Amino acid sequence: MSRTYIIAEIGVNHNGNLDLALQSIQEAKKAGADCVKFQTFKAEQIVTQNSPKASYQLAVTDPGESQFSMLKKLELSFDDYRELLKACKAENVDFLSTPYNKADVDFLEKLDVTMYKIASGQLTELPFLRYVARTGKKIYLSTGMGTLSDVFDAVQAIREEGNNNLCVLQCTTNYPSKMEDANIKAMLSIREACKADVGYSDHVPENYACYAAVALGAGVIEKHFTLDKKMDGPDHSSSLDPLEFADLVKGIRAVEMSLGDGIKKPTEAERKNMYGMKRSLVVLKDMNAGEVLEEQYIGFKRPANGLSPNYLDSVIGKKLCKALKKDEPLQTDTINW
Repeated sequence: MSRTYIIAEIGVNHNGNLDLALQSIQEAKKAGADCVKFQTFKAEQIVTQNSPKASYQLAVTDPGESQFSMLKKLELSFDDYRELLKACKAENVDFLSTPYNKADVDFLEKLDVTMYKIASGQLTELPFLRYVARTGKKIYLSTGMGTLSDVFDAVQAIREEGNNNLCVLQCTTNYPSKMEDANIKAMLSIREACKADVGYSDHVPENYACYAAVALGAGVIEKHFTLDKKMDGPDHSSSLDPLEFADLVKGIRAVEMSLGDGIKKPTEAERKNMYGMKRSLVVLKDMNAGEVLEEQYIGFKRPANGLSPNYLDSVIGKKLCKALKKDEPLQTDTINW
C-alpha cells in the first residue's frame, strides 16, 4: 500500500505572526500532516503598489485595501524562517516553502531547504522555473490556471536543467474552488503527457476531491491549514482547521487502506464466511441406495459441506451408494461413480 504525502499549506495563515506560524506547525503535525508549507516573499518584489486584489481576495478581505498592503502584513522576516525550520525539525515534520523570486530561492538555499513548491501563478514563468530547477532540489509544481500545454512546457523547462525530481499537482486557482472545477481526471492527463509523478492541491471546502485523487493515484495531497477559519486574512475561510485537517488525513488513510494490493483473493473474514455462505449439492427428497440421481432431485443449498454445485453435470445419472435424507449433501463417497 502506497502512502500519500500530505502537505498542510499554512501559507500566509500565520498573518505575519511568528508565534501563530510556530503554533500552526505543531497543530498541523498533530493533525497528521507529513509536511507544512509556507510562502517566502517580500511584497514589493511580487506586486506593484497599485495592483488590484484578486477576485477571491476582494471577497474575503477589505476591498479598500491594496494587494500590496495586504501582502505586506503577511510577510515573515528571514529570521522567522530560520525559527520555522527549527520548529519543523523539532516536530519531525517536513518544511516546504514557495519562493516567488530568485532572491527568495537564494535565501531558502542558505537555509538548506530540501525541496520547493512552485505556485500556480509561476507555472508559465519558465526562466524562474529553470532557476529553481538548477538547485537540483525536489519541486512540487502547482498547475492552476494552466493548460496541458503550459504544464508540459513547465515540466520540460525543469527537466532541461537536469532536474527530474518533481511532482506535478492538479490545482484550481480559486479560494474556495467549486467541486465541479476540481477536474481530478486532469491529473491523469498530466501524468500521461508528462510521464511525471502527480498529486492534487485542493481548494474545495469538502474533502471528496482529495479522496478521489488518492483513489486515482495521487501521491501528494496539499490543502490549506489554519488555526481558526474566522481569522482575518485571504485564505483562512477556505482552509481546514486542525480538527477538519485531521479528518482529511483520516479519510485519506482509509482510502489508501481500501485500495488494497490489487490481488483478487478472499480476505481472512471471507474465508471464515465461506462455509455458511457457499452452497453444496443436496438431495431434495429422501433417496435410497442405488437410486439414480436425476436433476429434479438435486438442489443447491447452504452450507458448503458437500460437493460443489459445479459437479452437477457429473452426478446426474449416477447411482447413490447409500441412502440420503432430504437436504443431506452429496459427497464423493455417497455416489457410485
